[in-house]
Amino acid sequence: MKIQKLINVPISLSSFLLVSIGILVIYSSSKELAIQQMIFTIIGMIFFFLISQIELQSIKNLIKPFYIFILIMLVATLILGIETRGTLRWIPLGIFNIQPSEFAKPVLILILAKFWSENSPTWLNIFKSLFWSAPYILLIFKQPDLGSSLTLIAISLGMLFAARVPIKKMLIITLIIIFVIPVSWLFLHGYQRERISSFLAPESDPLGKGYNLIQSTIAVGSGQLLGRGLGRGTQSRLQFLPEFRTDFIFASIAEEMGFVGSILILSLYLFLLVYSLRVAQRVNNSFNLLVVFGVVSMLLFQIFVNIGMNMGLLPITGITLPLISYGGSSLVATLLLLGMVASSARKG
Repeated sequence: MKIQKLINVPISLSSFLLVSIGILVIYSSSKELAIQQMIFTIIGMIFFFLISQIELQSIKNLIKPFYIFILIMLVATLILGIETRGTLRWIPLGIFNIQPSEFAKPVLILILAKFWSENSPTWLNIFKSLFWSAPYILLIFKQPDLGSSLTLIAISLGMLFAARVPIKKMLIITLIIIFVIPVSWLFLHGYQRERISSFLAPESDPLGKGYNLIQSTIAVGSGQLLGRGLGRGTQSRLQFLPEFRTDFIFASIAEEMGFVGSILILSLYLFLLVYSLRVAQRVNNSFNLLVVFGVVSMLLFQIFVNIGMNMGLLPITGITLPLISYGGSSLVATLLLLGMVASSARKG
């Protein structure tokens, strides 16, 4: 059997390079965390390989039980979760913690793919699809985790597009969202409002609300063409740049690897997204097409928002950079999703 039948080389290679860059940057500041990330990578790659070898259609009957299980986990997070910086996102499981909101992403993609592959895009079905999305979004927003909530919304909208909802209906949905955005301000937590106000005027409070945004843009700009070198970034190593292994890892990479390193990352992401879209064109059933579009929607949204906030172009929302940011749940869930794309490519 050819290796292409066992391993999807385009996805495997691009994912491996992105993960390697992340581990390399994490290692330059913490050997222990880099080793942990390597362990998460091995676990994630096992899931990637196993998922890529099965026919996604064969797990349709398991999707609703998966959905209910993650729903229970999200409720359990609010009750049993450990509090970190005012949020309840992780459930302790002995030697490691799990973040259910990350695994809500692949399960939501599967349940919406199943729903839209069996139903036509009527207004009634559009509202029914919200029935599947809303509990996840609301429970995750309650943690509070605005970034993951927005990611689930992006997935839902991307899959509406893939379900071939007519342009007129999409425009109406867009207008509703535009109307809801100002109203949603009333439901945001205080720190979330501060992030938006600091984005609009970071210089008004450079040592407070605008600190993270200012330090991130300084890090990105100081890298110039080739960067300062791994482990030599003053913004991250001297702790000026917050969360430089997670939310702001792109700013850390830009500082230490420069414009060249940043372009390398963007090129790998672009290759991964374009390849996934080509897979969507080749698949022979609507379920797989919807799954691939859901994965692309998630990746595109997280990449765009994370890099945008690192460069000061978007408000800070706490969204990780796929495959690169430190975090086991995020990494494993992303590799699981890419396994679904690889499965669709093999069976398409």
